[in-house]
Amino acid sequence: MRNRDLSFWLFLSPVLLGLGLVVIVPLLIGIYYSFTDWNGLNASQFLGFENYIRVFQDDSFRSALWFTIKFSVVTVILLNALGLGLAILVTRNIKSNNFLRTVFFMPNLIGGLILGFIWQFIFISVFDDIGKALGIEALSGWLSTTNTGFWGLVILTCWQMAGYIMIIYIAYLESIPHDLIEAAQIDGANSLQRFKNITFPLVAPAFTVSMFLTLSNSFKIYDQNLSLTNGGPFDSTQMVAMDIVKTAFTSNEMALGQAKAVVFFIIVALIAITQVYYNKKREVDM
Repeated sequence: MRNRDLSFWLFLSPVLLGLGLVVIVPLLIGIYYSFTDWNGLNASQFLGFENYIRVFQDDSFRSALWFTIKFSVVTVILLNALGLGLAILVTRNIKSNNFLRTVFFMPNLIGGLILGFIWQFIFISVFDDIGKALGIEALSGWLSTTNTGFWGLVILTCWQMAGYIMIIYIAYLESIPHDLIEAAQIDGANSLQRFKNITFPLVAPAFTVSMFLTLSNSFKIYDQNLSLTNGGPFDSTQMVAMDIVKTAFTSNEMALGQAKAVVFFIIVALIAITQVYYNKKREVDM
């Protein structure tokens, strides 16, 4: 940093200014409001940790947090498995490589609200018609239970983000020297051995990046949750972001909602930092 000249900081200053005004300053103000009786317009009384005590006494927040954690664990595993699988598929020497990459990435370009309504139609109408035609009762009434609502959200998120994660893995797969693969083939290593001993260690940094992105995205999901299940039935598929919004704007408890947001921020930050630390450590071991 000592070698940076004035021009470097001049070019960087708009980004730093935007980051400060849009992220850091609102975060600090929000933390302050979480200790008050803020009603969205003004804060007349300092309450200390009263709002934070209410956060941990709130059954809906604990239920939403547990649902979000389960959802995040499942989607992180599935998204990284799907992303890596698709990346391996489209990096093979087949004529339709570019076409497949485009097709797999396209769902990521569609907004979460629109995707939610599209998949809501598929789960409710299409699945019901297929279930009636084939006599499979399990396909009828999707999104009407907590279990099917959970898996509906998982399917939607994986369908939307798998192509995006695929691009990250493609970048690392294509950077692997072909000489290493050819040498392993000459030595008689099969495809599984080549993947385990060459491909997997060399794409380890991609796992760190992809797991961070999928983890943070899974915790922060709101629009898909809103349009697909709207938290139903009976708020059993409500995620933390939706619980915070409802607390602040439906129940008009702005300070409590802000306290929930601060707690949520700390939880996600700790999990994300821990994940990056251990993944970086594993990269060195590999």
